[in-house]
Amino acid sequence: MRFVGLAALLAVSLGGCASQSISMRSLPAEDPAAENAAAVESAAAFAAASAVNAPAGDAVQAVQEAAEAHRPVTPADAPSMVTYDPWERLNRFTYRFNARFDEVVFLPVANAYRRIPAPVRSGVHNFFGNLSEVDSFINYSLQWRPKLGVRSLGRFVINSTLGIGGLFDVAAKLDLPRAPTGLSTTLAKWGMHPGPFLVIPLLGPSTLRDGLGFLGDYGTSYAVDVAGLYRGNVSWGIGTVNAVDQRSNVNFRYYSTGSPFEYENIRFLYVRKRLIEDEGLRAKDAKKVGKSTTQQENDGDEPAGK
Repeated sequence: MRFVGLAALLAVSLGGCASQSISMRSLPAEDPAAENAAAVESAAAFAAASAVNAPAGDAVQAVQEAAEAHRPVTPADAPSMVTYDPWERLNRFTYRFNARFDEVVFLPVANAYRRIPAPVRSGVHNFFGNLSEVDSFINYSLQWRPKLGVRSLGRFVINSTLGIGGLFDVAAKLDLPRAPTGLSTTLAKWGMHPGPFLVIPLLGPSTLRDGLGFLGDYGTSYAVDVAGLYRGNVSWGIGTVNAVDQRSNVNFRYYSTGSPFEYENIRFLYVRKRLIEDEGLRAKDAKKVGKSTTQQENDGDEPAGK
């Protein structure tokens, strides 16, 4: 009797479970194109609603700007992964030479230099930064950016006097921050392309335009010859200390990533950085042209830097 009761109870339980319907939920299929179109339509509707009280011309422009801001990303917006490097064989040899020189000579000297008390190193760094203000003033003038040129000249005068020959950056405390520039930026301002990738002995990754800019900046310093520091035997000592000071303030280490494609990565990042800086420098002209540097490269199917 007890067995029959348990069997009846089990049958009722199973019948109740079987009578319940089980529903499975599945996620909708992904459709990026539809989602992008919906986002653009939503942004345009929002812009139209916010521009109801605006003049007709402004409302149309607001809708167009909103639609452009939410335009889906296309392959044309992606930067070119190919970098113009016609001297690759020589550049790779120079890159390996620089890495070896940095490991054997430059880094040990820079590490020893870091053991000097911080106030002394800060004074040395400020001194060379103050000397570069002369070159910045000349190049800002050539770039037709007189306000920045006057600021560089003011920094040089203030730090050379109140800062005891530039050992102290007094101008920075007077809300005159340092903004160095050089001939490479001047050439970029007037439309010169970075040119092919170039690895300069001891200096490292560069471009043809940056190499010409470096020579031009050195020639300017040699011609002006502030306090007689850029001519004669004293120039060798000044140049060596300046190089060590700059290396001690750079955290880059050759082959520290462990990637077998470090040269390619450095080449791509350096040239791409230059192209982005150029695009920002000529932002007004880029708006007139209507296409970014990336789009122009992809339209012409040319490698970055060419």
